[in-house]
This record gives sequence, C-alpha cells and structure tokens, in this order.
Amino acid sequence: MSNLGFQGVYNLLNKRSDTVCERAFLPIEDDIEEHLRTKTPVFSLESKMPIDRFQILAFSLPFENDYPNILRILKISNIPFCSNERNKYHPLLIAGGACMFFNPEPVAPLFDLVFIGEAEDSINEFIEILNSNPKIGLYDRQMSEDGHKKGIEKLALDIKGVYVPDFYKINYDQNGAISERTSSYNAPPIIERRCVMDLNSSPISHAIVTPETEFANMSLMEIMRGCPWKCRFCMVGHVFNPHRRKAFDVVVREIEDLQKTSKRIGLIGPSLSDYPGIEDILKIKGVDFSITSLRASPKSEVLIETMKGHKSISIAPEAGTERLRKAIDKKITENDILGISGTILSSGIESLRLYFIIGLPTETADDISAIVELAKKVRSLSDKGTIILSVNTFVPKPFTPFQWHPMEPLGSLKNKLKFIKKSLNVIKGIRVFHDLPKYAQMQGLFAVGDRRIMKVLSAMIDIDNWQKAALSAGIDIDYYLSRKKR
Repeated sequence: MSNLGFQGVYNLLNKRSDTVCERAFLPIEDDIEEHLRTKTPVFSLESKMPIDRFQILAFSLPFENDYPNILRILKISNIPFCSNERNKYHPLLIAGGACMFFNPEPVAPLFDLVFIGEAEDSINEFIEILNSNPKIGLYDRQMSEDGHKKGIEKLALDIKGVYVPDFYKINYDQNGAISERTSSYNAPPIIERRCVMDLNSSPISHAIVTPETEFANMSLMEIMRGCPWKCRFCMVGHVFNPHRRKAFDVVVREIEDLQKTSKRIGLIGPSLSDYPGIEDILKIKGVDFSITSLRASPKSEVLIETMKGHKSISIAPEAGTERLRKAIDKKITENDILGISGTILSSGIESLRLYFIIGLPTETADDISAIVELAKKVRSLSDKGTIILSVNTFVPKPFTPFQWHPMEPLGSLKNKLKFIKKSLNVIKGIRVFHDLPKYAQMQGLFAVGDRRIMKVLSAMIDIDNWQKAALSAGIDIDYYLSRKKR
C-alpha cells in the first residue's frame, strides 16, 4: 500500500465527483483458506463490499512476481480468470503499473484493458468516455455474436496508451517463436505508451499516512522520473525516460503541504544527487527526509552531512570490477565507491548498504572475487557502522540493451552466492543478504514471457512450485530464460 503509483491513482480517482475508488488486497496466507472455506470474496478496505460487486477492478502491478496473486484474488472472489470467460455481469478488469510498461503479455488474457505508460491522463480520459456514453454502461456492455464483450473496449481504442488484449491474435511458428500478430476492430498495430512530459502538472500524490505500512507515518513525494544514466541492465533509465524533474519551487510547495499531515517525507527519484538544489531541499527545517539510494559520486558526498541521524544509506556499485561496470555502463569508479563509502561511515550512519548484481552478461569468476575484495576495502575504511551487501540476480528486462541476454543457470548462481557469503560472513561488521535465484528466474520468465505464460500462472493456483507448474503446463523454461534471443 506504500507504493506511490498505487496511492496516486487512488487519490486521483477519488478527487472526481463521479467516481469512488476503494482499496482491496490479497488476504494474508492464514486467512485465504478461511475465505475459500466460507466462500467469502476478497472485500474492500473502506466499505467491506465484495470486489465482484464493483464495476471495475483495477490492478496496480509494479513487480512481476505479483502475477500469481492476481489469480489468487480472482479465485477467492469467484471471478473467471480470462477476459473471454467473463460476461457482462462480471467487473471490468483493468491493469497498469511499471510491469505493464514493458511487457503485459504474460497477464494479457486476464485483463479487458491495460494502461501502457503513465496513466495520470489516460485513466481520466477513460472515465470521461464511460460517462459520455451511458448506453455502454458497465453492466450493459455490448456483446458480439460469440459472446465476447466489445462495447467499452472499442471505445477505449480512442485513448492513446490503452491496450485491448482481446483485439489481438498471436500465432506461433513450429519453433515456438511468434510468427504473426493480427488485430481486429481497427486496434492499432503499435500501442504507444503515455508519458507526462511536465512533471509539475502531474496529479499523482500521496494520499494515506499510517503507521501500518512499510514506510510508517511517511508521505512519499516524487521529484524526478526517468534516469539520466541509462545503465544497460536497468529498466528505469529506458522505460521511464525521458528524464524529467519537478521545478524547485514546486517541490518546496509540495513539501509544505505534506508537512501538514506528516513530518516524515520520502523523496522518490532514481538519482536524487542529480537533482539541482537537492542539498537545499534536505536542509528544510522540521522535516525528517528519507531518500532512495545515493549515486556513488562526489555530488552525493555533499548530501551526507544533511543526512546525519539516519540509520542507513544505500549505494549501488552493482559490480566488483571496473571492466564489468563499464560493460553495464554504470559510469562510476572504484575511487568513487570508496570515497563516498568512507564519508558515509565516518558520518555516524549505522549501516551502509551496497547493492550488487550477479549473473550479469560477460561476468567472470574474477568479477565475483572482486565483489568480495571491494567489500573488504570498504570495511577497512572505518570500524564504525555495519556494511550490508544486498546481492541480487540479473534479470533481463524488455526495452533494455541487455534484454536479449540469457539468464545464468541456477546452479552457477547458487555457487557464486555461496562463495560471497562464505568469504564475507566471517568478517566482523559485514553482513550478506541476497534474493533467491529461483524466484529471480521466475521473475525473468514473467518479464520476457508471452501469452503462453498464462498457463503457468493458472497452474500455480494448485502447484506452489513455479517450476513444476511450468512443467505441468508444458512450458519450456529454458526457451525463455537460457537461449540467446539474437
């Protein structure tokens, strides 16, 4: 619930006089069995109304590994999974969020409409179309001869950035590759993502401050969108570009408004040290600021003085060697990393978190050893504070330069993690945390998959292990993850 995009759309819709938006979430694991036993649908937080009685269900999807939970929500609520299985009495299912920017296809059969790109404008245009066409009411949708709904979907084709999966047919060749994609009802051959060029005018804002979330009693505020650095593995620098910034005076005014409800404000942006005047913003009195990770550069060092009293600061070397950092176009040196690390540790910050990625294209055993050596060098700078390595697995993402690369085999990834942990966990003041490579591979399957991956999601309703679910669905995991795509 802390996701700013989620809260922003919730706030945007509720500002309209013709729309009521409520929140609903997948129940906690212990409650799901009781929901199923008593046939109790998922219900909204505000009115406790079952979600199958709403006219529209809108899913916000920032992470691929959330995909199986969409089906769990629908199963609990007795809503058919696929769009072509639902009738005019079921809610209209729509989706947006970061994952829908770059590849909605694994979940395309689920949704009636998908919002591609930044939906600040397009969601309002969609509501306006519904209100201006009362004959195409949500419970009176026109039906085609084969029973498929089409009234609202056809109207939505007039909105740039709206994708209607039902209007596209995908054919595959004998090798499993996509051979043809055809559209009907004059649906556009290419769906152009929406992009809000003037961030000052974006209506997305934090709506709910509560102690019951990940960012307790904190308001979130976006001051930048897109990233100027364009690292080759990173989706943010390619899918969310062009790089945009809110004007300084607009940021200050929004901070003053947020101070009325919260003294803790989280600033959202991919490279905040590149925001002009960020040091002056962080000096605003009466506000406890939290920021996303700093870039390892001299620019960031001037910000550390303003962050004294914070428990943790993060930087992202990503790789252990200069060679691999150049390969991924990270544009930082070891001297940059050691310089800012020394400044952070000497400032009294309790923990310094270093983000690394394993399994990157061209990575060698020397690159993995260098992660260990770099961590030791950082530790030698000071005996103060704790150094935490957060090690994640490379996942190729569509629209990035590395989208064509295969993922590394599971066994090799496990061996690399074992080496890093064994080498560093014995050193006082260093801790190593990492993702589970098997779940990174699941993320990779969902990131680069096509509509056939829907079979895996359906199988996961009854099979907890995603790899076994893929096997039962007849999906070759290696076809998506291990082969070279070019």
